[in-house]
Amino acid sequence: METAREVLVIGGSRYFGKRLIARLLAAGDRVTVLNRGSAAPPSGTVHLVADRDDENSLHSALGSRTFDVVVDQVCYTPRQAAVARRVFAGRTRRYVMTSTVEVYEYEDSIAPVREDAVDPATVPVDFALPWHDPDFLESHYGEGKRQAESVFSEDPAFAFTTVRVAHVLGGADDFTGRLAHYADRIRTGDPIAVPVDNQAATYIHVEEIADFLAWAVGEDFTGPVNAASHGLLSTEELCEAVAAHFPAGRTVLQPVEVGEVSPFSFTRAYGMDNSRAARLGFAFGDVRRWLPRAVAETLGEDAA
Repeated sequence: METAREVLVIGGSRYFGKRLIARLLAAGDRVTVLNRGSAAPPSGTVHLVADRDDENSLHSALGSRTFDVVVDQVCYTPRQAAVARRVFAGRTRRYVMTSTVEVYEYEDSIAPVREDAVDPATVPVDFALPWHDPDFLESHYGEGKRQAESVFSEDPAFAFTTVRVAHVLGGADDFTGRLAHYADRIRTGDPIAVPVDNQAATYIHVEEIADFLAWAVGEDFTGPVNAASHGLLSTEELCEAVAAHFPAGRTVLQPVEVGEVSPFSFTRAYGMDNSRAARLGFAFGDVRRWLPRAVAETLGEDAA
């Protein structure tokens, strides 16, 4: 029998993070969860409370603990990455950071984007930016992730991989409200604002990304890897899946030149190429096969 792995999950109290933890526990891993104490971790885990932005707090909470793998679900800035890299150097053989498709926000490629389009080693880092400001952080989400990846990649001895996650759909506990945005407007026939040149995007089901992260824990590859189901979805296709649950509703797409647009509508084409992960051994599903289930799960009673 294989020896149980010691896995630390930073964050992970909701959505696909809690599903990841459930998979690790089911596999027999010993799981430690570190957060600020605002949410209780799943049963069967060890709970550590610390502010990840405070290096002394992290050191104190960890004590002499070491881990086979650390999965960082909540690293959003280069400052957080720098603290984590210093604290976990020598404490883990592998560090897995959950990143995002938004690192490609400056791409505009008809062909699905490969990992080498954004090389962490070439991304400049600016610690002086106001990363502590929530409004700045929200509006610079992709930039924060890019710079965090860059910081982790600076030390060749730090075994690090960044999982660039496609837009996640599904689950009754989807807290984003993005599908509800479409459901509300389709139900009432209110306009849905989209860009004039609206581009399709890549997605992944909440259960599939949990599977992917659990798989990545047991692998040894490093560097960026894209995690996305096969196929791209347009906003129109997403609306069709939602509208199927509201026969009396009406889908009204309103193209706009400027101003705020609906979630899951994009002026740039930057769907992700998932071939690296496939070559490494992960088998993705097809987005069109699971989309109806994802919509039904999230809309719940509204979709009944």
